[in-house]
Amino acid sequence: MLTQWLFDTQALRICPDNRPFWYTSGSIGPYYINTHFLCGGEKKAQTVLDIIDGALALGDKPACPRLVGETLEEEIAREGIFARVIDCLVAYIKAHIPLSEIRYISGGERRDWFFSLPVARRLGLPHIALYKDLSAVLSDKETHRPITAMEPGASTLHIADLITEASSYERAWAPAIEVLGGRIAQSLVVIDRMQGGAEVLSRLKIGHHALVSIDMVLFDAALDAGLISPAQYEMVAAFIKNPHASMQRFLRDNPDFIKEALSADSRTASRALLCLEKDIYGLGQMGFTQKP
Repeated sequence: MLTQWLFDTQALRICPDNRPFWYTSGSIGPYYINTHFLCGGEKKAQTVLDIIDGALALGDKPACPRLVGETLEEEIAREGIFARVIDCLVAYIKAHIPLSEIRYISGGERRDWFFSLPVARRLGLPHIALYKDLSAVLSDKETHRPITAMEPGASTLHIADLITEASSYERAWAPAIEVLGGRIAQSLVVIDRMQGGAEVLSRLKIGHHALVSIDMVLFDAALDAGLISPAQYEMVAAFIKNPHASMQRFLRDNPDFIKEALSADSRTASRALLCLEKDIYGLGQMGFTQKP
């Protein structure tokens, strides 16, 4: 069912045949992931992000978990996909993670909170909202306040929307908990992009768990369910096997793709230009050196 939910909410989007997405890095690929769209779709997810940004703009960090928590509970009360995803996370934790060893649930700014706050509420555990500046807010029952220390050695279960290379864990979340005197003992993500994050967590001595992995098992199920076409499946399969080589081959076989991108909207054009400037796919050898 998780595969169906990802497609129903467009949390996972597959590009149309032979029209890969442009990523912020200037690279291209066949799928796009917005895990927070599981919260009632793109519009609802953006509402939650706007609430966070509004509180942060006012410098009111304790308001973030309070307001976000209230909004998420309203969505859960509708008993739609988001409620079932939260149920899956809770069920997974009870089956695979020893709660007797966990004192807190933690989640990082901003998208982790979509999932960490409702799970903490259902497990009856206090929640620590971690911010990018390494500050933290403790939510315990209906109280929300800044926290500067926790019980020495106390363990957290960090819940995140997505893991790629686990750079945020290494750079921010693990150090933020260590500053408080605790440690992240376990991590549970909704989606693992299978891009090395598990190995980083292992090095940090953090247990790694995921509801969904972006691998061919997922796309086999999507193909069988009619959620993607055979052509989309083939492009994804080639990408997962070798992301760089598959997209390099695509651009070589479809030279008009880069030309059209350079003449498209400003965001697409800037990403295509970045691709050329960084020469990600060796396009200079194909005559693409600058924006026309």
